[in-house]
Amino acid sequence: MTTAKARAIMIGGFLGAGKTTAILQLAAWLNARGLRVGLITNDQGGGLVDTALAAAHRMPVEEIVGGCFCCRFTSLVKAAESLARETAPDVLLAEPVGSCTDLVATVTLPLEQIYGDRFTVAPMSVLVDPLRAERVLGLASAKLSEHVAYIYRKQLEEAELIVINKCDLVDAARRERLTAALAAVNPNATIIECSARDGTGLDPWFAHLLTDTSQAAAIAEIDYDRYALGESLLGWLNAEVKIGAADADGDADFDGNDMLMAILSHIRGSLEARGHEIAHLKGTLAVDGDPFELAAANLVRTADAPVLSHRLAEPVDIGRLLVNLRAEADPDVLEQAVRAAVSACAGSLPYDILHLEHFRPGRPVPTHRIPARL
Repeated sequence: MTTAKARAIMIGGFLGAGKTTAILQLAAWLNARGLRVGLITNDQGGGLVDTALAAAHRMPVEEIVGGCFCCRFTSLVKAAESLARETAPDVLLAEPVGSCTDLVATVTLPLEQIYGDRFTVAPMSVLVDPLRAERVLGLASAKLSEHVAYIYRKQLEEAELIVINKCDLVDAARRERLTAALAAVNPNATIIECSARDGTGLDPWFAHLLTDTSQAAAIAEIDYDRYALGESLLGWLNAEVKIGAADADGDADFDGNDMLMAILSHIRGSLEARGHEIAHLKGTLAVDGDPFELAAANLVRTADAPVLSHRLAEPVDIGRLLVNLRAEADPDVLEQAVRAAVSACAGSLPYDILHLEHFRPGRPVPTHRIPARL
């Protein structure tokens, strides 16, 4: 590690809250102020869209898979050390798994108390999608099960900064009701409204992260049996697929943007027809051999259509597709939906499924759990 302390910024929030978009905006904001930035992504499985997006933005990134930060705490510290050796970042951004909670007790406080000579820890942020937050907090009809919603509420309880992202999706009156409901869950949190996608309202939040120090306390009460049950209700799927083949005449080129949108739309339709709620579905389609050129899209509810956030400028001869899907469904159902979508949308193009894993997350077993500050 370098002699100067790195500022550690962890940005949590439920699946689909917009963490990756916000982190990319924050990294650009920090870079503009002359600060070097590294990112640590996290997931239960490998092949992350978030890592691909960070790499496409030429951000130094380490990926921790096989469990959340709390259960892979030693790997988190090693990833931070690796980034320090390679690029000496001033700021380390950490994006935890969207279905994880109790991060103050299992990550923030251990970093402070065990590795306080290496890190200054910023306030814990939790992003919320206003439409999902309305459902979880009883302001609209619910879709997620009560056990998954339990995790959502626990995330809010430990936040120092609750960030209502995508604030343009709801009008002022709904934002006011939502703010009141969030304050009732966590009256000690500072609530900020922003839109990471268009940049609205980000500066006040980013200023807190750059200058303030975490004062968070662990969640007063958390039932790990219920937490584990909530996570186990979510099916998880990560897949990597090679689509297309080089053609000397260029006749096999295809529109990667259209292909990605078609595959995600097909998956969404399959799960909607079976009555399954999507927590988050996201994908990238990159030019094979050039990870900096890619299309990216995502959706955060079964009722939504996918939205394209990054666009390929040219047709593709060979593409690398990544799909990350989390939904309240049996993992085998997710596999069927993804395989059917690729087969239907690839048409006459050859494709090869290079990697596909689907499972339910296991019970969280934190490396450390520190209930209070020394």
